[in-house]
Amino acid sequence: MPVPIPRQRAIPAVESGQAQAASPRGGSAEESVKDASPVSRTPDTAVNTTNKVENNTAHTNLTLLLIEDDPAGSPIVPDMLDQAGKPIRVRTARNLTEAGRLLTDDVHCILLDLALPVPGHADSEDELAVLKHVLDLAPRHAVLALTASGDAERGAEAVRVGAQDYLFRDELDGRLLSRAIRYAVERKRSESAERRLAEGRLRAQENRRLERGLLPTPLLEGSPLRFAARYRPGRSRALLGGDFYDVVRTPDGTVHAMIGDVCGHGPDEAALGVELRIAWRALTLAGLCGDQLLGTLQQVLEHERADDEIFATLCTVDIAPDGRRAGLCLAGHPSPLLARPGKPARLLPYDNNGPALGLLPGARWPRMQVELGAEWSLMLYTDGLIEGHICQGRERLGQDGMTEMVRRQFAEGLRGEQLLRAAVNEVRDLNGGELTDDVAVLLLDRVP
Repeated sequence: MPVPIPRQRAIPAVESGQAQAASPRGGSAEESVKDASPVSRTPDTAVNTTNKVENNTAHTNLTLLLIEDDPAGSPIVPDMLDQAGKPIRVRTARNLTEAGRLLTDDVHCILLDLALPVPGHADSEDELAVLKHVLDLAPRHAVLALTASGDAERGAEAVRVGAQDYLFRDELDGRLLSRAIRYAVERKRSESAERRLAEGRLRAQENRRLERGLLPTPLLEGSPLRFAARYRPGRSRALLGGDFYDVVRTPDGTVHAMIGDVCGHGPDEAALGVELRIAWRALTLAGLCGDQLLGTLQQVLEHERADDEIFATLCTVDIAPDGRRAGLCLAGHPSPLLARPGKPARLLPYDNNGPALGLLPGARWPRMQVELGAEWSLMLYTDGLIEGHICQGRERLGQDGMTEMVRRQFAEGLRGEQLLRAAVNEVRDLNGGELTDDVAVLLLDRVP
C-alpha cells in the first residue's frame, strides 16, 4: 500500500542552496537548519557539520536535485539507495533560481514539482511551463515529474514533452523513488547514446555525400574513347583518400587524363588531392599542358600543403584527337600500362620521369611522345595497386607482377570495368585482405 511521504529533516544550507535565502516560516535559512538539528551553532561546529555531510556523501554514485516548494516546509525525501547499495545524495531547491545554482555536472537526476511557477510566467496557462523551462536548463539530465495523485494525464503529457517518467506525490516510498531515479538515469543515458548515434550516422551520411560529390565526373562528350575507373580509399569507411584522378576533353578534341597521389592517407591529404585535381582541370581547360602545367600545380601544392614535407606524385597523358599517339609526363609516378590486341601488355617509357611535385623548387618535367596504335587500352594507376604483398609474405606485387596479371586478364577477354574490378580484387586477394594504401585505377580504351 502506498505510504505518504513523511516530512524531511532540513538539509544543511550549503547543500540546499538556502544559505542566503529566507525561510518560508519567516526565519533565516540558518535558523531553519538550527531548528531541525540539535547541533550547537558555533561557527566551527557549523563548518564541521557541513564537512561531515560532504564526506559521508562523497562516495555516492547518484545525486538527486529536488525542485519543490511546499508551503508547509520542504517534504522529506525517503532514504534511498542506488543499485550498489550506496545512499543517493539529495539536494533541494525551492525555486528555479536556486536550481540553476545547484545544477552542477555531478547531478544525475531532477525531481521536479510540476506545480512550481516559472519566473515571469506566473499567469501562464501552460501546465508544463516549469518542466519545459527545466528541460531547457538541463538538457543532459534525467527529469522525473512530480504531480498530484490521480493526475495521470498531466504526468503522461510531461513524459511526452521530455521527462523520463512521472510520479505521484502521495504514492512514494524510498524503494519506489530509488528505482525511479535509477531507471530515469539509465533511460536518459540510453536516449543520449541513441541521439549521438543518430547524429553520427547523419554526419557520416553528409560526409559520404560530400566526398562522393568531390569525386570527378569525366568530361568526355564527343570523344570515341571509353572510360572506366575504380577507387578504393585506404581509410576505413571513407570514400575519398589521397589519390586523385580526372579526365577531360578540350575543344580541339584532345583527351587529357591525369592520376596522382598525395603522400599520406588522412582527410587533409584527401582535401589536398581534391584541390590539385580541380586545379589540374582548370589549368587543362585553360590550355596548359606538360611542363608548364606541372610547374603551376607544384605552386598550388606549395601554397596549400600544411607541411613542407608533403609531396604528390602525378602522371598526365594527353591523347591526340586521332587517338593514335599521346604525350606523357611523369612526376615521380609509376608509368601507365599499355595493352593492345595481339601484343603483350607493357609499361610506357619512364626514362624521363621527373621528381614528385613539392620536392624540388624549379624542377622540370619533360613531355615524352608515345605511339598508341589503332586499338588499345591505357591503364593509369597509383602505387596502392602495386605495393600490396603476395601471399601474406614480404614480397610485393610490383609493376612486373601487375603487368603479368593484366596480360593474363586481358588475354581472358576482360575489358573496361570488368578488367579493373578483376585487377583490384586479385591484388587484394594476393595481399591476404584489404589494402592499407589508397588505390585509384582508370582505364581508357580505343576501339575502332
